[in-house]
Amino acid sequence: MSGRLSLESAALREFWVERHLCTLTTLRADGSPHVVAVGATLDPESGLARVISSGTSAKVRHVRAGDGRVAICQVDGARWSTVEGLAVIRDDPAAVAEAERRYAERYRVPRPNPQRVVIEVTITRILGSNRLTGS
Repeated sequence: MSGRLSLESAALREFWVERHLCTLTTLRADGSPHVVAVGATLDPESGLARVISSGTSAKVRHVRAGDGRVAICQVDGARWSTVEGLAVIRDDPAAVAEAERRYAERYRVPRPNPQRVVIEVTITRILGSNRLTGS
């Protein structure tokens, strides 16, 4: 069973602070899904999810070429959550530094990458298991 979640859910916020790898799904030009493993962070206060990446990656190219629709998922046993939203690519130093800071808090300090950009996702929907909804 699953349900819609709110960014106000304490269980959801806790789940997105724990260290879990995620998947990011972007859409190729033909509409087929491109799914890759990523580290992602959730910023409930701003309604954003962030993924750091090299500016030359396929996922960044897909976001730039498409309509921006993406999904970020994470699973831990019976707990799971999917964040859907509209992505943009940010390459300004302040946005990259903020995303790196958040990534370091959840995972580890990212390796240096002069081509780093941020896939910034404005959250439009969050789904998850009943263990996160409180149902």
